[in-house]
Amino acid sequence: MPYSWTVSPINPAFNELHLWPHQSLTPKGFAAFIQITFCFALIPLVPLLGSPIFWSFLPFLIAMIAAIWIALRHSNRNFQIVEVLTLSPHKARLRRQNPSGEIQEWTCNRYWVRTNMHKTRGPVPHYITLTGNGREVEIGTFLSEEERLRLYEELTRTLAPPNQLKLRRDDS
Repeated sequence: MPYSWTVSPINPAFNELHLWPHQSLTPKGFAAFIQITFCFALIPLVPLLGSPIFWSFLPFLIAMIAAIWIALRHSNRNFQIVEVLTLSPHKARLRRQNPSGEIQEWTCNRYWVRTNMHKTRGPVPHYITLTGNGREVEIGTFLSEEERLRLYEELTRTLAPPNQLKLRRDDS
């Protein structure tokens, strides 16, 4: 799961939610993929070993491996996003670090924070936003649809005022 909650052992009202995009290719996996791709690309050139034709194909092979390397590194860099939602008894703060290193922050009184889900109206299905302090900010757009649905339930439960939680428990 590309997000995790941290609850303060001293005061359970202090929560922190860390979100990050799923990274399917580890550094070791990246190295292995490049090596395997290079080996498979060499297979058709084996009969040409020792001939001048081999040397004319080799630069194209190296250019192909370099292009794959650059594309994978660029893709990996684009997903270097970290979002941290810090919840204290009176304040909610969302901090997002973009791939460029730019940091965006949003702060609001925790009581006024509302969790919204836009099922179809958004860049992704089940788009989650937090509203408060006159602004609406997105959270977790890089998560899968199932993860966003689960996150929405957790955020709604965590951000609900205590009196609403009691009413919900009495209703069931």
